[in-house]
Amino acid sequence: MDVDIWAWVGDTQRELQETGNAGLAMALADVPAQALEGRYGQLDVVAPAVAQHAEALGQPWLELFVRYWHLIGRVGDRANGAVALGDAEALAEFAKRDDVRDCPAAPAAVEALAITLANTDGPGFAERRLAALGAVLDGVGPDSLAFSGLATQYVAALRDADRPEEAVAYAEAAVDRLTKAGREASWELGAESARALLAAGRPDDALTALQAATGFKPDDPVAKGRREALLISLTLGTLGRVQEAVEALPDLDVVGDHPREWVEWTRTVSLLFTSGAIANTWQLGRILRQWIIYFETMGGHRARFELALAAGHLAVARQGVWQARLLAAQAEAALGDLSGTEGLPERIAELRAAADEVSEVPAPGPQDRLVELFDAADGSTADPERWVGWFWPYAGEDLEITRRHATTLGFLGYAPLGADIYGKLLTEDGDPAQASAEDIAYLTSLLIDAGRDDRVESLAARLSDDASHLTLARLYRARERWEETAAEAERAVAADDTPEARRMWSVAVQQLGDNARAAEIMMPLFESGEGEEEDSWRLIVLASAGEDWATVRRASAKLNLPVQSSEGPIEEEWHLIRAILPAPDGSRREVMAVRTGPATARLVIPQPRGMEYNAGDVIVFDPRPLEPVPEDPEQENFVIPFAGVTMLRPGGYTSWFFDGAAPTEAEWTDFNEMLAERGWPMWVYSDEHYTVTHPMTGELLPGVFGWIAVPSSVEPAELDAVLDDATEQWAHPIAWLDLAREVGVEVERHERISKEYGL
Repeated sequence: MDVDIWAWVGDTQRELQETGNAGLAMALADVPAQALEGRYGQLDVVAPAVAQHAEALGQPWLELFVRYWHLIGRVGDRANGAVALGDAEALAEFAKRDDVRDCPAAPAAVEALAITLANTDGPGFAERRLAALGAVLDGVGPDSLAFSGLATQYVAALRDADRPEEAVAYAEAAVDRLTKAGREASWELGAESARALLAAGRPDDALTALQAATGFKPDDPVAKGRREALLISLTLGTLGRVQEAVEALPDLDVVGDHPREWVEWTRTVSLLFTSGAIANTWQLGRILRQWIIYFETMGGHRARFELALAAGHLAVARQGVWQARLLAAQAEAALGDLSGTEGLPERIAELRAAADEVSEVPAPGPQDRLVELFDAADGSTADPERWVGWFWPYAGEDLEITRRHATTLGFLGYAPLGADIYGKLLTEDGDPAQASAEDIAYLTSLLIDAGRDDRVESLAARLSDDASHLTLARLYRARERWEETAAEAERAVAADDTPEARRMWSVAVQQLGDNARAAEIMMPLFESGEGEEEDSWRLIVLASAGEDWATVRRASAKLNLPVQSSEGPIEEEWHLIRAILPAPDGSRREVMAVRTGPATARLVIPQPRGMEYNAGDVIVFDPRPLEPVPEDPEQENFVIPFAGVTMLRPGGYTSWFFDGAAPTEAEWTDFNEMLAERGWPMWVYSDEHYTVTHPMTGELLPGVFGWIAVPSSVEPAELDAVLDDATEQWAHPIAWLDLAREVGVEVERHERISKEYGL
């Protein structure tokens, strides 16, 4: 993107603020950060809404900007492939429109398309990527911020086209052009140059290139550390410097949430495990299978092929013959989705040949003892891959073996296969109506995990009424079809009142918004004594939401909770908590609150306008901590976070924004005490880095902004007068523009303060 795009973003924000679109202006500034920082839940809600609003306002540049960053959030770290290809192509076409093509962000649409094509099938789409990128690069010079990103993708496409020396030369030329233009290459361009050098068989030069690029400014600063470490590890491993490579390799918990790194990480691990420095375990195999499933879902066809082959060879090294053969079949299935397959069938054949040459580890006992030995195995040390292989000859014939074999397959990521084997024995070779409840539950779970909803429904049709309704309720709950879940679970309870059916019925009714009814459904389970501790906690939440305080006290007594009052609403002062609540933009907000009962809390922090809650509101929360309480004595001030469930009672407070230069410490102390005496909560949202501009000298001054909340009994004019009196002696004024406009007093003065101090 051209540097002017950021100036344009700033101008657009100001325009939106001035036209009353403050929320849109704030969202516009945050969208790129959401994409780069991995706040994808927020991004997936905010970006489409902003783009739609931009379209309605007739601002195509704004629409392009937001759509681009949303797409980058999908195809960047999340590595979406074919599922995002239509959107990427549509964005590239949108960027060609007469009213868009001059936007500095327009070239970036082609960059995003190239990334999406690479995610889908890098080598297969290499020529298409080169053509699209080349056409744009012809009109973009090194003075543009778009140049480095486009050049990076061009180098990657040359490498995928099996033209590594050309890729190296192009990267060097691009860096030279940037240098002559007074610009520095991005770290990503340097990294792609190193990959090209590796592909050209020049690992020493690749390491040198990486070392030279380490100080370059990254386009994605959040990801740079792990991506650089991974590429250094791969390069060192290629050079045979195994110990250094292992030390540089990012841990699985570092790369596990970043699909973009999975193929390169697996390639590096495959290179290093032969030295014995990297453990090749069934846990690794299970992780790789999960990654393959992810790319199947996201249309990362080349990635799933490469991962299947790599995982297959690692399975061979573990003597996991059955898994290697399955992975070879999965790699073969991916061929139909690839645009170019030259040399790939031969690689699959190599994997199959390697699997044929390996002998599996002998079973620990004869067939008639396998179930006994499996059940007696130490769950923390037993190898489920081995057990699948040992069970395989008898699966589909012996029920006890089949149950363990199929469920273990599901655990390892092969739910469809486990469901097929288990399902054949129960539904084709036998009568499912005669099967045990345990077998039906296991089979249903496998079918749900495998996405075989139609087979779950077919299975349910062959069962007795109670089992049929329970099976359908399990399916509908997994798919969050709450009305159908409630209906089927209610029928299951009527046919056979089991704890599972009652829990599902209650959960579904709660999801449909009827907390009181959900609590009623749970009561028989509580009163019978068949419920578990979690059921009592759940009843407390539901009863609190329905203000059934008698039930809350009964359940609390069962859990030995220290409720002091004996009747009426429970409104006590327990301790501080962090309430995690939803924000309108799809994110979650952390709000300090005072716990007032087993599952209730009163918010104490004023919230910005537009939130659905504010200081003084009483909420119901889920009493299960979202984080474990630290055992470290130094963490005695740790405040436990809990997820908010619903609003119980609004406090009636209204928040008003203030902004300006920070007063002296003494003035600020007096200001805080004055508000506290009136019971008006105030919270500063600015940090120590926030500054404002001195209107006379232009120097930067420490700034402060935040929100003050007042109850409904306080008129806006009263707050305005109090603030005026409290701040009139301060060296620099602060502004409360929205409040002034509401009251209709000194609006011009507050507008002038905002303008002069650059608020």
